[in-house]
Amino acid sequence: MKITWFGHAAFLLEGSKRILIDPFLTGNPNASIRPEEIETDVIIVTHGHGDHLGDAVEIAKKNDVPVVCIHELSRYLSKKGVEAVGVNIGGTAKFRGVSVTLVHALHSADVEEDDQLISTGQAAGVIVELDGVRVYHTGDTDVFLDMQLIGELHKPDVMLVPIGDWYTMGIKGAVKALELVKPKYAIPMHYNTFPVIEQDPEDFKKAVEEAGLDTKVVVLNPGESFEV
Repeated sequence: MKITWFGHAAFLLEGSKRILIDPFLTGNPNASIRPEEIETDVIIVTHGHGDHLGDAVEIAKKNDVPVVCIHELSRYLSKKGVEAVGVNIGGTAKFRGVSVTLVHALHSADVEEDDQLISTGQAAGVIVELDGVRVYHTGDTDVFLDMQLIGELHKPDVMLVPIGDWYTMGIKGAVKALELVKPKYAIPMHYNTFPVIEQDPEDFKKAVEEAGLDTKVVVLNPGESFEV
């Protein structure tokens, strides 16, 4: 599997299928690609905040592909003319050769539209399995002890973990999250997009090494890829 980071929490997983997660590109100062350039088979959105839902509607319509997300958000997206596949925490959707399982995340999740807040269910993380590789995109979250269960149940090879602090866990929490989940690889995300979440990913990598964890931290620049 080839994993490409587009900045913030946006990733493209490529193997026998292409899976786009949290496509916040328009308005993302670090985005390495434009929405119209994206080609994907499936889109996954962890929650309704604009920096995760992003360009999902436009990209889904252009590529004629479904968006997988929490049930309430799927109802909202269906009204936008998008094919939406609603699942819930612990539920697994299997289609087009892709397995998608939503897991807990500690975060808020409403959509803001026309200065109004619209309830779209809760935030989630997601386990994606494709071609025998399992990726855990945590979404926006703080560390929580049940991450240990996620690690035991799903045994992710790669964990995409926020380090930006302020809106999510920071570096200290992210190190503890890796200790609980025990992935082979970790890619930091959700940092340096805005001033309040500025972090040095090398500090995260150093902290993981100093903690003596077996997880290898892979630091990507927007547009760069890592192959598992």
